[in-house]
Amino acid sequence: MGHREDLLDGAKRCLLEKGYARTTARDIVKASGTNLASIGYHYGSKDALMREALFAAVGDWGDDVQEALEKEVSPDAPLAERFEAGWSKATALFERHQRLWSANLEAVLSADDDPELRAAFARVLPEARAGLVSLFNGKPQDEVTEDEARVYGGFYHALVAGLVVQKALAPEYALPGHELIEAMRRIVTDADAGTDTGTETAEDAEDTAQSGT
Repeated sequence: MGHREDLLDGAKRCLLEKGYARTTARDIVKASGTNLASIGYHYGSKDALMREALFAAVGDWGDDVQEALEKEVSPDAPLAERFEAGWSKATALFERHQRLWSANLEAVLSADDDPELRAAFARVLPEARAGLVSLFNGKPQDEVTEDEARVYGGFYHALVAGLVVQKALAPEYALPGHELIEAMRRIVTDADAGTDTGTETAEDAEDTAQSGT
């Protein structure tokens, strides 16, 4: 590998070993076998390198989940079945990538005081959401529409973000895939039932008064 790739690989190792904020430029140089000048030349700054290392490491997690799904789930499987299997794999692989998600949470909490980091998160969000749609829906990422990225991707992103917090604070409360599916079914069932509950709406009352019945 060239220095650019060596630096990224070293930064990813430091991210997992020391965390996001505690990693120094000298830590990266030591882990990568490069020099301080290389960081500025290839990435502009240590912070820019750490941001790229974080996003690359999250991509590694997605690749692991994708590989596991390709081995176990048919491409033609119904969406609910694929989501349940995908979520189960994603949560299981959290254990392998636990230090990554701790670093990710650390970075998210730092973003409020770091405009460049916050802007970087915002830049990668559309692609990240499309990637989640590709992962859970089994659709090539370049075929994911803006609407799918917004609706499906936004939903999946909210779930993954919640899972990161749950795993950090109380991992035993993280819901498995089949319980998330059941929760969604109940929400939809209750919503459908609410359309015909027998409760008179204001418009119904007005119509009744006008008809005299």
